[in-house]
Amino acid sequence: MQEDIDALETKEWLDALHSVIRHGGKERASFLLRQLAERASEHDVKLPHAIVTPYRNTISPAKEKRMPGDLFMERRIRSLIRWNAMAMVMRANDNDDGLGGHISSFASAATLYDVGFNYFFHGGDGEEEGDLIYFQGHSAPGMYARSYLEGRFNEDQLDNFRREVDGAGLSSYPHPWLMPDYWQFPTVSMGLGPIQAIYQAHIMRYLSARDLAKRGNRKVWAFLGDGETDEPESLGAISLAGREKLENLIFVINCNLQRLDGPVRGNGKIIQELEGVFRGAGWNVIKVVWGRLWDQLLEKDTSGLLQKRMDEVCDGELQNYKANGGAYTREHFFGKYPELLELVKDLSDDDIMNLNRGGHDPFKVYAAYKQAVEHKGQPTVILAQTVKGYGMGASGEAANETHSVKKLDIDSLKRFRDRFGIPISDEELKHVPYYRPAPDSPEMVYMRKRREELGGQLPRRRPTFEGLDVPSLDAFKAQLKGTGERQISTTMAFVRILSSLVKDKNMGQRVVPIVPDEARTFGMEGMFRQLGIYSSAGQKYTPHDHDQIMYYKEDKKGQILEEGINEAGAMSAWIAAATAYSNSNCPMVPFYIFYSMFGFQRIGDLAWAAGDSQARGFLIGATAGRTTLNGEGLQHQDGHSHVLANTIPNCKSYDPAYSYELAVIVQDGLKRMFADKENCFYYITTMNENYAHPDMPAGAEEGIIKGAYLLSEGKLPKGKKQKPRVQLMGAGSILGEVREAATLLKDDFGVEADIWSLTSINELTRDGQAAERWNMLHPEEEAKQPFITQQLKDRQGPIVVATDYLKTYAEQLRAYIPGDYKVLGTEGFGRSDTRAKLRHFFEVDRYFVTVAALKSLADRGDIDAALVTKAIKKYGIDPNKVDPCLV
Repeated sequence: MQEDIDALETKEWLDALHSVIRHGGKERASFLLRQLAERASEHDVKLPHAIVTPYRNTISPAKEKRMPGDLFMERRIRSLIRWNAMAMVMRANDNDDGLGGHISSFASAATLYDVGFNYFFHGGDGEEEGDLIYFQGHSAPGMYARSYLEGRFNEDQLDNFRREVDGAGLSSYPHPWLMPDYWQFPTVSMGLGPIQAIYQAHIMRYLSARDLAKRGNRKVWAFLGDGETDEPESLGAISLAGREKLENLIFVINCNLQRLDGPVRGNGKIIQELEGVFRGAGWNVIKVVWGRLWDQLLEKDTSGLLQKRMDEVCDGELQNYKANGGAYTREHFFGKYPELLELVKDLSDDDIMNLNRGGHDPFKVYAAYKQAVEHKGQPTVILAQTVKGYGMGASGEAANETHSVKKLDIDSLKRFRDRFGIPISDEELKHVPYYRPAPDSPEMVYMRKRREELGGQLPRRRPTFEGLDVPSLDAFKAQLKGTGERQISTTMAFVRILSSLVKDKNMGQRVVPIVPDEARTFGMEGMFRQLGIYSSAGQKYTPHDHDQIMYYKEDKKGQILEEGINEAGAMSAWIAAATAYSNSNCPMVPFYIFYSMFGFQRIGDLAWAAGDSQARGFLIGATAGRTTLNGEGLQHQDGHSHVLANTIPNCKSYDPAYSYELAVIVQDGLKRMFADKENCFYYITTMNENYAHPDMPAGAEEGIIKGAYLLSEGKLPKGKKQKPRVQLMGAGSILGEVREAATLLKDDFGVEADIWSLTSINELTRDGQAAERWNMLHPEEEAKQPFITQQLKDRQGPIVVATDYLKTYAEQLRAYIPGDYKVLGTEGFGRSDTRAKLRHFFEVDRYFVTVAALKSLADRGDIDAALVTKAIKKYGIDPNKVDPCLV
């Protein structure tokens, strides 16, 4: 801190500021400060990099809204929740299985949650939808303990914490997939809760602006830890919240100053750092640093030294004070200045130890929450200082290892019991029993009454919805027909399907097109004027292309969400829209269109969260395959997204080659997700390569959906002489090369080929695995055959498959292929060049398909190996060519 070289001048400036505030008001003072800042900038005066306030509570004691409830009763309930949460984790670990669990995170946050449950978290039992709450994952035991007191869980369920296989257990963390009527959101993958909360608030306003779901006074609450804010996703979208003025959003950051292994900012002050970051992003910041026991000391501190000491001490020392006790705090905190020792001379060491932090003071927390819910025009963040492991004493309070503590020794248990007044005897204590008062006890009556007045129990999730009227396949009949000589890409075919869908009278308003910032790349600019781009501010400027048909149109009721160059944000918006059926009782049909390479690779954790959230919608990878996006290079070319998509159990992924395949897949997806209410979502790759599309073959629908169908059949042999024959299978962008290979085989070598389109190798693999499992468990019943096995079992010749993805993708099918099987794929990094060059480099073009087919025939003895050599020479293939995955 810079030394004050002229205290008198400083006092005159401060007196002048006080005078302005007293006579002109705070707004006048704010105006003058802005003017001073501008003038200082003009003269190159260095300004603070971030505006932070002193290290004290934002709301002064005189301005606090008083908590109206029964403090004694609420402390009693909070203590019971603390005990049962700890007992649940300890009992889960009181065996050889060591199931784990966390005590210290909830111990520090119990008051933050309790005040919310008692006064602010609205359930959905009334006419208005309830609040949406992103609970911090490691605090899950506290939510279970509260629900146990409410009678929602019994002791057996608590004893099955982290024992979920038999169906009676409680999830380790918030998981909607495993507890679909309880948890609203999966949050334990740190950083994903905050960004999803921001976009949930964003989509809530979007739905309201479009008159689809009323926002009312609903709030989105996100609870996170100070250490979690180091995740890029945690703070990466806070500027959106500030820019959009998301007053329906409240962050509560539990600043216990510790992460898993030690201090978050041992040498700094995380609360001050976060205050500057959030203020700069346009948030309303409320600091809850000190509890009310500090108020009298601050009032008596006429010298300002107490505030100075609060400002200068670092977080590592603040941790030490709680870990080492009152005498240590007296010496090392107050002892720096004699005046401060004089200030606390009447306080015992225990009194000093009991000087509480703001996040443990229900009055301070209530005042902060009250101001937050009433604040307009900005999102709010509450920075609440707490102690990690609060109440755990020597077993872990404020200790570096406290995050990993799963058990307390018997002496620590006794201290915990006595501190929180739990009526359990010493004899009972060794069993760490749960404790729940009688249903008609004052505590339980009070607890139920508070939740009834606030609209019912939480957490709670709506697991179902009223189905939608889905258009039939005939609605896309234009896409089922061939394009003749006209060439289009499947990305353009998708845009046409989407255009038809938004015009559907039953479903059109439900469609949510989402793009990061490449709508023109994907040929979607025609929708700008038709649907409008959602903006809470509308359009305050005249776009330079306003005189064109497809001008850039922002609209308060716009239907398109264009989230900028922000894949994680766009995906979070998609998840919010894809779960609107549950969170807002308003089923929406989101389509998120992105560069394939920037899909699952970039936002894989969010895609997994989408599966856990039971999201319903479509992800469109609009630049499919390693070789379709020529000229862009290795960081843009996708050869693995379908492999990644297959890691998510309820994600159905498809790689269509033709317009009619895409139409069949989209219509089937709509029916499954929104009419049949099947719990899944879709990943579909499309491409930017133009070519002619044929008519849909009769009866192809089943094969398209299941993953494979016969596209064309080679000539059937006449007479007794059998010609060599192969089964050629292609997917997506490589199907055209496979078809050309069939022509080369016939014209150059007299080999006939049946051609198959593989729309989903992942779906075929899952079908095969399901049949294999059924057969293993039903050994005496007639064996089931996988779909792909049924299709190929009577076919002649070896099978050759080529895709624009890693060989791993198609290798999955090997176990279910009845015959010789050869896989071609695009191993290695992508690179820039023409499509023809790339396909030759990666060895998936028509010539390599031809050679692979001939080699497979030669291996079977159907042709002479010399023919393979002839083909290699004929097509100019270098047999010593370096493997592309090694280059």
